Amino acid sequence: MSDEDFKAIVAEVLDRIPEPIHRRLVNVAFVVESAPEEDFDLLGHYDGFPVTMAGDGGMIGALPNKITIYRDPILAMCESVDHVIEEVAVTVIHEIGHYFGLDDGKLHDLGWA
Repeated sequence: MSDEDFKAIVAEVLDRIPEPIHRRLVNVAFVVESAPEEDFDLLGHYDGFPVTMAGDGGMIGALPNKITIYRDPILAMCESVDHVIEEVAVTVIHEIGHYFGLDDGKLHDLGWA
């Protein structure tokens, strides 16, 4: 799958985020990278301050929050385009969960880990 096709899938998943959630994603950049240097099995990463720490308006002077989706590990584990779409969706929701202050344990309990 090309980089452009993968980015289009991520964009499609982001377009499906319900409006009440989408409008609360303040100061968040979504990026696609090939693979994490430290852990090839990592599918996504949230870097920033959760809303629970900063409030809905964010933290004054803080850099944008960043959600990274890692293309290569997702493609390596998926056997079809539909599987890629499903895995990207789960990864995006998981990382958005971190933005809203949920830890991995809670996300696992909710079925998003």
